[in-house]
Amino acid sequence: MKKIVVLGVIIFSFSVHALVAQTKTKEINHQSQSWVSINSTIHLSNKWSILADLHMRRNYFAADPGFYFIRTGMAYNITHDFFIAAGYAHMWVAPTTPGWKTYSNENRVYQQLQYHSKWGKVELTQRLRNEQRWQQKIVNDKYSGQNRFTNRIRYLLSVNIPLFKNQKLPSLVLADELHIQFGKEVVYNTFDQNRYFIGIKQNINHHLSFDMGYMKLYQQKYTGYQYDSNDTFRLFFYYNGTLTKHK
Repeated sequence: MKKIVVLGVIIFSFSVHALVAQTKTKEINHQSQSWVSINSTIHLSNKWSILADLHMRRNYFAADPGFYFIRTGMAYNITHDFFIAAGYAHMWVAPTTPGWKTYSNENRVYQQLQYHSKWGKVELTQRLRNEQRWQQKIVNDKYSGQNRFTNRIRYLLSVNIPLFKNQKLPSLVLADELHIQFGKEVVYNTFDQNRYFIGIKQNINHHLSFDMGYMKLYQQKYTGYQYDSNDTFRLFFYYNGTLTKHK
C-alpha cells in the first residue's frame, strides 16, 4: 500500500510540473558537442580501489568550451561483480550567455552501486548513483555568492554485445542513463536529463580500452519549457590498473 501511495505522489508531482511548464511554448536548443574522458580504476587490494575520472566537453562540436570535470572516490567490492563507491567531484561550467567569461563552479558528493552481469555472451552493467550538488549562481557575469543545491539520482543500463569471435575486434555498446533531481529550487524540472549512447568498445591492451560513438543528450532546463538537445560525439577511455599482486 505504501509503495502505491509513493508512486501516486511521484506521478502527481510530474503531472503538476508538466502542466505548469506547458503555460509557455516549448523551446528546444539544438547543438553539437564532443565529449572526451579518461576513467581510471586503480586496485589497491582484492576489495578496495581508487576511482579517478577526467572529462572535457565542448560545444559546437569542438569550437567552444562546455565544461571541465574531475571526479575521484573509493570503491569497495562486495563481490566480484558488485561494488559500492563514494567520492567527490568538481565541475567548471563555461558560460553560455554571449560575451560572458565567468565559469560557474559545481561541487559534488556522490554515492553509487554498480552491478555487472552476463546474459549468455552479452554483458550488462547497471549503475545507481546519488549525487548532492552545489552549483554556483552567476549573475551579470559575476559570482553571486549563492549556490543552488540539488540532489540527483541517476540510473544507467549499459549493454555490451560481442560482434565477432575474435575478442581483439570491437563490440557493440548500447546504453541509456536517466537523471532525476530533487530540491527546494527544483520546481519545473524534476526530470533533469536523459542520455542514450550507441557505439563500439575496443580493447587496446589488458589495462586500457575505449568506447566511441554517438550520444543524444536531452536536458530540461530550470524554466521547465526550455530544453537542450545535444548531438554528441563521445570518446571515453578506461584504464584498469593495480597496485597489488593479487588477482
